[in-house]
Amino acid sequence: MNTPAHLLFGVAAFGRPEAPQTTIAALLGAFAPDFSLYAMSIYSMRVLNIPAQRVFDELYYSDAWQQVFAVDNSFIFWGLGLGLALWAGSRVWTAFAGAGLLHLVCDFPLHTHDARMHFWPLTTWKFESPVSYWDGSAYADLVGISVLVLVAAAVVLVMRRHKSWWVRITALALTGAEGLASGIWRFIF
Repeated sequence: MNTPAHLLFGVAAFGRPEAPQTTIAALLGAFAPDFSLYAMSIYSMRVLNIPAQRVFDELYYSDAWQQVFAVDNSFIFWGLGLGLALWAGSRVWTAFAGAGLLHLVCDFPLHTHDARMHFWPLTTWKFESPVSYWDGSAYADLVGISVLVLVAAAVVLVMRRHKSWWVRITALALTGAEGLASGIWRFIF
C-alpha cells in the first residue's frame, strides 16, 4: 500500500481531536515502517548517484536492505511496542505503535515478490501474496480501487472528527497524494 494511505489510516484509527500530540504520533507511527525505504532510496539516488532502476531492482532485494526492512516491519517488534505502550498507559506511544502495526497489517496481504520478513527475528519467512498494491499482474487495479474507497471513507471520518485546520489539510493532501500515487502505479505497471 502506498505511504499516504498508511498515514491517513493511522490518523483515522489513532488520531485524537482533543490531543494533537497523539495525532502527530499516529502520523509518525504510520510512516515509521516505510522510513528506512525512503531514507536508503533517497541517499542512494541523491548522494551516491545510483540510478533508481538499480536501487529498486537490485538494492531493494539485497540482503542488507532486506535485513533493515525486517527490523522496521516486524510484527514482533511493533506488537511488543504496542503492548508496552498499553501497559504504560501512554496514549501517544499507543497511537505511534498502533499506527505502525496497522501499517504492517495493511501491507502484509499486498506484497508479492517484494514481501518483507514480518515475523523477524523469529523467522526469515516471507508471505508472498498473490495480490499486490502496485503490480498489475497481481490484481493491482482491484486493490487500488479498494484502497481508494477505504481512503475516501478514512478522509470523511477524519474530516468529521477533527476540526483542526492542519489535520484537515493534511488529510486532504494525503488523499490527493494517494490518488496520484495509485494512478501512477497503475499506469506504470
